Amino acid sequence: MPGTNRAPGAAAPAFITVTAESAAEEAKAAERDIARGKRKGFLHGIPVGIKDFYDTAGIRTTAAFEHFRDRIPAKDAAPVQKLRDAGAIIIGKTNMHRLGMGTTGLESCFGPAKNPWNPDFIAGGSSSGSAAAVASGMCFATLDTDAIGSCRLPAACCGVVGFKGTYGLVDITGILAGEQPPSEDIRWSSHAAVMTRNVEDTAVVLDALVERRGDEGLGSFVDSLNQAADLRIGVANNVRVDGEVSEAFERAVETIQSLGRRVDAVAAPLTDLSKGITGIEEGRRTVADRYFGDIDLLLLPTTRTVTPRVDEAKRNPMALSAENTMFANYFGLPAISVPCGFDGRGLPLGLQIVGRPWDDRSVLRLAYRYQAASGHNSTPPLA
Repeated sequence: MPGTNRAPGAAAPAFITVTAESAAEEAKAAERDIARGKRKGFLHGIPVGIKDFYDTAGIRTTAAFEHFRDRIPAKDAAPVQKLRDAGAIIIGKTNMHRLGMGTTGLESCFGPAKNPWNPDFIAGGSSSGSAAAVASGMCFATLDTDAIGSCRLPAACCGVVGFKGTYGLVDITGILAGEQPPSEDIRWSSHAAVMTRNVEDTAVVLDALVERRGDEGLGSFVDSLNQAADLRIGVANNVRVDGEVSEAFERAVETIQSLGRRVDAVAAPLTDLSKGITGIEEGRRTVADRYFGDIDLLLLPTTRTVTPRVDEAKRNPMALSAENTMFANYFGLPAISVPCGFDGRGLPLGLQIVGRPWDDRSVLRLAYRYQAASGHNSTPPLA
C-alpha cells in the first residue's frame, strides 16, 4: 500500500509514496515471466523510483506540494509508461523540492529528504529524494527532471550519476497533466533525467526510455559505451569554484588525461536562466558551431561549492548554485554528473561532462571510462 518510506539507515523520507503491495505483485509476475523465457529486457523485474513530478496512474502525484497531497492521476506520464513496458517495477514516488522550485530539497510538505552521507547536509534539489534513494541502494534507478540542474546537482551532493539528455531525447509528456501549465522558461528548460549508481545502468535505462530516430546503426546506449572514439576534450577555464571543488576537478582532469585524452582550456557558455530565455532558439541552433567547433566534450565541476549544511541553506531555496549546470538546459545539451571524489568532510563532489546536441553517446562514453578509471562509486556509510 502507498506510504512513506522510512527504511532503517536510509535518507528518510526519500520517498513520498511507496507502492509496496503492487511492487511485490509485479515482482512475482516478473519472476514467473522470466522463468518462462518471456524476459522483456534488462529492466524486467528491476525496481525503479519515479520523481513525484511525473503522473502515475492510480498513484498519487504531489510534487511535494500541499495542494496536491491527494492528487491521483488516471494516466501514466509518457516515460513512466516506457519503463512499465520494459518490465521495470515502480516501487514509489521520490521526494523533491516543492514544485521543483529550489536546489536544496529542503522544502517539501512531506519533510525534506536527507543526504545519506551526512544528514546535517542538504541532499540537493530539486530531485532530492531520488538522489538519496539511489545512493542508499533503495532502487536501481530513478526517473527525474532537470530544468537548471535539478538532477545533476543532487547527484553530485549524494555521490551518484545524474544524466539529462539532449532537449527532446526523452518525451516528458505527463508532468502534472491537467494542472496550470508551466511558464515558457520552464517549458524550454525542462528535460527528462535519470539517476543511477553507475553510468552503465544509466545507459540501460535510456535504452528503455528513448525512441529511436533513425539512429539504429549506432547501436544501443549500452553497446555504445565501449565503442572507440577519438574525443577532443575542453576544460572550462571560466568557472568560479571553491578550493576543494577545484582540487577534485583537477584530479578528475588528470585521470581523463591518463586515458590518453588531450585536453585544452576553453570557455564554457555559462548562461543565467534567471534573465529569461530571449534568443534560446537561435542559441540552440548555433551552439555546436560556436562552442564545440574545436572540442567534442566539455568538462567542468558540477557544483561551484561543497555541499551546504542544512542550517546554512534552510532560508534560501537556491542555496546550492546552479551556475555551472543551467547553461546545458538553456542550450539543450546532454550533460552528466559523475562522482569525482570527496571534500574534507567526507561528502561527495561531482564532475560534469557536457556534449553538443544529440551527441549523448559521447557524453556517456567518457563518463563510463572515467568512472571505471577513477573508482569513485562508493556507498554512503548510512546505506
